[in-house]
Amino acid sequence: MCIDLRNGKPADNRRAIADAVHQCMVSELKPPADDRFQVMAEHDSNSLMSDPTYLNIQRSDEVIFMQITLNEGRTLQAKQRFYRAVAKAVAARRGIRTQDVLINLIEVAKENWSFGNGIAQYAPEAKA
Repeated sequence: MCIDLRNGKPADNRRAIADAVHQCMVSELKPPADDRFQVMAEHDSNSLMSDPTYLNIQRSDEVIFMQITLNEGRTLQAKQRFYRAVAKAVAARRGIRTQDVLINLIEVAKENWSFGNGIAQYAPEAKA
């Protein structure tokens, strides 16, 4: 997961956002609780840009982009619950407006992961 936000946020703010997103993933999308791999990056106003009114949503300069790669197969309803849960959790923990939370899910087949050792841990075993 990659979370991109405006620079200058305190470390505890970034951690609270990351924690909120992970907790929502576990509760709504159901990965294993210890399946947590997150990258946070901060950007100045010249390298984090968004349209302030796209789809008639009023965004501020505090916009946060979240791109999450996950196994394919979640239902549309689960994804919608996840989007709502993340927006609410981030707003509740750090006062970030729900309008400023953009989420993009990238679904991949399970065999497209290697968590180390050069092994595709979720792939079916190859037959000789």
